Amino acid sequence: MQILILGAGLVGAPMARDLAADGTHAITVVDRDPDALARLAARADVTTLERDLADPATVSELARQADLVLSAVPGFMGHATLRAVIEAGTDVVDIAFFAEDPFSLDELARARGVTAIVDCGVFPGMGSALVMHAARQLDTVDTVLTYVGGLPTVRTWPWEYRAVFSPIDVIEEYTRPARYLENGAEVVRPALSDPELIDFPGVGTLEAFNTDGLRTLARTIAAPNMKEKTLRYPGHVEKVRLLRECGFFAEEPVDVDAQRVRPIDLTAKLLFPMWAMPEGEGDLTILQIRVSGEKDGRPRTHVYDLLDAFDHDRGITSMARTTGYTATLAVRMVLEGLYGEEGISPPEYLGRDPRHVEYLLAGLADRGVHYRERTVG
Repeated sequence: MQILILGAGLVGAPMARDLAADGTHAITVVDRDPDALARLAARADVTTLERDLADPATVSELARQADLVLSAVPGFMGHATLRAVIEAGTDVVDIAFFAEDPFSLDELARARGVTAIVDCGVFPGMGSALVMHAARQLDTVDTVLTYVGGLPTVRTWPWEYRAVFSPIDVIEEYTRPARYLENGAEVVRPALSDPELIDFPGVGTLEAFNTDGLRTLARTIAAPNMKEKTLRYPGHVEKVRLLRECGFFAEEPVDVDAQRVRPIDLTAKLLFPMWAMPEGEGDLTILQIRVSGEKDGRPRTHVYDLLDAFDHDRGITSMARTTGYTATLAVRMVLEGLYGEEGISPPEYLGRDPRHVEYLLAGLADRGVHYRERTVG
């Protein structure tokens, strides 16, 4: 099979390495950064192409030559890129977190006969599949609560944070309004709102705050209460909110010495080097999902916990492992004929079948990523 991977960045490159390790498919990786492609080619048996993926016509042309596409472009390019792949009639697994509703492409995907698994990361992603898996074990579901975050193992002032996926997507998390469900009604709150301190074994006290991470779960899971919160080290929210409220994330240009400058471009230029992961340091991924409801007339809660760490032996971040390996396993499911539903499939659709969940959990465990389940009640 011809597998096309769009993006050779922080997650795209580890996904290419994981798929190339099978030695069973021809893998082509496309990126506009020649240095990223060269680093990848030195570590994996892949073909590389230097192209600008911001052009949908280029994406469609490349996709038509592949049996399956794995998209790892930044979120702001995600929707247009996914549309271009679907228009080419090629099956796709996508990890891009874009603001648009992925179901807006469902009709097109069905018309083209395309299987498109979207949001296929850690959360949304594997966590979404586990929410569906837990929900189907309950008679009724009342509450879905998720805490998730990627953190550096070394806390360095002032940010105590490292961007382990596209940094511009991190800023998007801080600016896009957070949507959640409360008593059956949609509630919209600013990102970074309602901060709370929570203790996590093995990590310590973390700060949780509202972000817009529910995605399709708000539509596909029948639960009146549903919320997702992002995790950072305490104090992060106050610093980021200060930048946001002072206009540093604004996209409207301002005049600076007769030059038109977008504040977000300057902010990104200053922040991203400080958020880069230094050589030799590592990261953690923390995820906790709580799905509560009733079974046989009695309260029950299914809890899933994940605490994953940087792979120092292979030099792969935990976020790339937990996000990327979910996607590469989904790729294998499509190629092996284990999943082939046409149209847009959010990851919770994989959670409808226990065999799919077992496949994903086993594959992740083989790669050292372990989800732990416990039941309360």
